[in-house]
Amino acid sequence: MRIGLYPGTFDPITLGHVDIIRRASALVDKLVIGVAINRDKGPMFTLEERVAMIEAECAKLSDQTGIEIVVHPFENLLIHC
Repeated sequence: MRIGLYPGTFDPITLGHVDIIRRASALVDKLVIGVAINRDKGPMFTLEERVAMIEAECAKLSDQTGIEIVVHPFENLLIHC
């Protein structure tokens, strides 16, 4: 199984982010999208809102491609995502 990881703050998720997610989904069997918690940046949207936006965008793509897309917040080391 090929697993990909795409980390970022996604504040907000953009069409560029969605394009990268779409391209990555063609290369892997499972894609983990790590949503960074970075309080120093002063995010426009809360973590919950960002996760919900990404999940909504990725649900359509997951249905189209059949790959598993997991949205997971992380704060410290990327490896914990």
